[in-house]
Amino acid sequence: MLALSGMRTRWITFVGSFVALALGVGLIAATGLALAATFDAPERGPERFAAAPVVVRAADHLRVDTPTGTRTKPLDHPGPVGPRTADRLAALGRTVEDRTFPADVTAAPTGPDAKAARTGADAKQPRTGPDVTAARSGADAKQPRTGTGTTAARTGADAGKSRPGQDAEARVGHPWPVAAAAPYGLTSGRAPAAPGEVVVTTRPGGAPLRTGDRVLVRTPAGNGPRTVVGTVAGRGFEDAVFFTDDEAARISPDIDALVVHADATAVRRALGPDSGMDVLTGHDRRRADPDPDRDSRALVSVNALLGTAAGITLFVSAAVVASTFSFAVAQRRREFGLLRTAGATPGQIRRTVCAEAVLVGVLASAAGVWLGAEGAPLLVGRMTGAGLAPPWFALGDASWPLHTAFWTGVFVATAGALVSCHRAGRTAPTEALREAAVDSRVMPASRWAAAVLVLLAGLGLPALALAVDPGDLLGRKSYITRPMLLVVGFALLAPVLVRPVGRLLTWLPARLPGATGVLVRENTAAGVRRTAAVAAPVLITVALAATLTGTVATLEEARAAESRTATTADFVVTSGQEGRPMAPAFVERARAVEGAVVSVSRSTAVTVLEEDTALVTSEARAVDPARLAAVSELPVTAGRLSDLDDGAIVVNEEWLTTRVGDRVTVWLGDGRKASLRIAAVLATGTGDNGVYVTRRNAGGAGVDRIDVKVAEGADRRAVAAALQSAGAATGTRVTTRAEWLAATGPGTNDQTRTGLRMILGIALLCTATALANTLVMATSDRVRDLAVLRLAGATAPQVLRLVAAEAVVAVGVGAVLGGVVAAVNLLVVWGALVLLGVMSAVVVPWGTLGLVVAAAALLAAVSAVLPASLALRTRPVELAGARE
Repeated sequence: MLALSGMRTRWITFVGSFVALALGVGLIAATGLALAATFDAPERGPERFAAAPVVVRAADHLRVDTPTGTRTKPLDHPGPVGPRTADRLAALGRTVEDRTFPADVTAAPTGPDAKAARTGADAKQPRTGPDVTAARSGADAKQPRTGTGTTAARTGADAGKSRPGQDAEARVGHPWPVAAAAPYGLTSGRAPAAPGEVVVTTRPGGAPLRTGDRVLVRTPAGNGPRTVVGTVAGRGFEDAVFFTDDEAARISPDIDALVVHADATAVRRALGPDSGMDVLTGHDRRRADPDPDRDSRALVSVNALLGTAAGITLFVSAAVVASTFSFAVAQRRREFGLLRTAGATPGQIRRTVCAEAVLVGVLASAAGVWLGAEGAPLLVGRMTGAGLAPPWFALGDASWPLHTAFWTGVFVATAGALVSCHRAGRTAPTEALREAAVDSRVMPASRWAAAVLVLLAGLGLPALALAVDPGDLLGRKSYITRPMLLVVGFALLAPVLVRPVGRLLTWLPARLPGATGVLVRENTAAGVRRTAAVAAPVLITVALAATLTGTVATLEEARAAESRTATTADFVVTSGQEGRPMAPAFVERARAVEGAVVSVSRSTAVTVLEEDTALVTSEARAVDPARLAAVSELPVTAGRLSDLDDGAIVVNEEWLTTRVGDRVTVWLGDGRKASLRIAAVLATGTGDNGVYVTRRNAGGAGVDRIDVKVAEGADRRAVAAALQSAGAATGTRVTTRAEWLAATGPGTNDQTRTGLRMILGIALLCTATALANTLVMATSDRVRDLAVLRLAGATAPQVLRLVAAEAVVAVGVGAVLGGVVAAVNLLVVWGALVLLGVMSAVVVPWGTLGLVVAAAALLAAVSAVLPASLALRTRPVELAGARE
């Protein structure tokens, strides 16, 4: 009864706590429901080979036996099905050979350009040299096979997007006989019967191709006009161009997969146990689809984003709710003192406060669960609309996030009240009455001890990481969780820090004419708990905003600095889409440009077994060592790049074995096992300094980057013109070094920034609610103070300006403390970069900080002025005589 009576009397205080807790629980519930939906990707059946009885393809996973069991890793470049294997299986029944290769389509040119299009400018050059052989055999023409984790842009929904600077529609080519394995059915026209004929898929929003159209098709074998003789309805997982069987074999001789119309057991028996082939039937046939793991991989980033958002929401909500309850209890010291005078024991006061907290916690948590359930679909809709989640992402039927959010809210409310009411319960009656006038002894010994321990942990853990593993500090989990310890430590010390910081901020206003500045300074110092309660949510938001955005921007700048230092080429050419090789014709023409030093490289991967327990895959580039030195300056810490050969490897300092001359056992991108000598070691940097091997160890990867340096004494304009001409003829975009650095520099990852804005938006929402609630509670509790000012001669506008100024100063205190936390964290990041060999400036997000602080100051001023203006409508004499 006493708890209910107190809630009715001080309903404003409890409304503020209720709103803050309900919003926090609602946000936790909404993010939790969305997070639960990321644990299971939608179950998809076979797509490309849904109608095939048996599919045979090279194994796409590396399997290594270790003392603790068999370990597996996806292969970057699985091999083809060999001709002997195909002949052996053909004896069992009818077989259909599948080949997959880039086949970009654009409208066929007319007029003077038609002749060039028919033959292709690349056709003018003699196709010779080792790279041409690889191109003809399909080694360079292949896209990386499925299941490697690098095929998101290869085919499927993204396959229809144009490459930057081009108008060609990116598609994939197949032989027509394999179309029946999907199955594709003709919607118009007929099957291709001659080399110049193709069948294309159609889809809503794609190029309006129709039977009879003339198109220009760009394949690894060159450009050429084709006639569309038929169309098939697209099935959503790829945009395809179907050629005759002979034409597809000419373009890409290697067999990527084999459809076998025979019994699976007979196929396995014919292949034998050590064939290196996978025999796929039933649901396993999806492993031969374009990017079969695209759904689960797409959910990885969504899971990370929502997990981060949920963690930050829980942290911010718990902090602001605890601060709100603490201030609410502090406001009632006079009430508690009177109860103690009337004979109430400390235990009774504690039980009363706890009962109120539990009641508010249950009601607010229930309301928050309802808000979360209603808001989760809106959250998912905004994420899919912003590109943070795939279009098919949807909520599931999980209910555990709602239960978790409810009990979390009840626990936070109870814990926040327990911490605050403990001190109120042990205060003597006369001390409580005396403390009602001015805040004193706001830091008990227990709070001092907790603050010191948390700050030592917040500073000690990064210091230890700097000494042991600086690279660990650059991980997302580290720079997101690290500020929280410092935020908690500074929040615990806020009552002590409020006075000096407040006096610093009010030093100049207090010396200006008038009494407002002096009153602001003294009221800030006297109302320590009030100022600390207002500053706490601002501290949290400013610290998180500056740390998250500042760290991301600093790391982006560091990577850009590494690129500027490492790349000395005058021109950088990359393939238009991730995972797609560059046109072999362009490689030939670029190498033939007079006055150009051309360094061709390939993306691949190497896998090593660490400590006989874990397979670790590292990204690698296959290069020509003699040309690499001419176009780059890599951060070598030991050895020499010139010592790289077919029996050697260049590693970075993250590897367990980093001594030059030692041999390491690795598995290449195609699964081959090799023992390579360490030729050189690179600094770890931001993590982009990977592994280097030679082309022989590239595992069948195609050329996806060319760095071109203008030779000394050569004509730069002539080299640029020749490269641009080759690029125009093959559909390859040539960029200068400056253009490439700008395209890959800071600020280019819009998805990361959108995710950060979402996380910060959640934190700002919690902060805004806590700020408004605290100031409404504080201002409503100061009606007699305001009346005294009116009776002393202050006008209503003067009083409102004073209240607004005090609120803004409290926000300033929180901003200063949050800025200190952010500065410490950004200095830690900068120190880690320096230790890793990256000299880059710290990027401070002044714009973001300015917006956050300005929004907080405006909200604080409005939240303080509105209740004060309502209170000033009552005559000052009546307010001065009012009792609580």
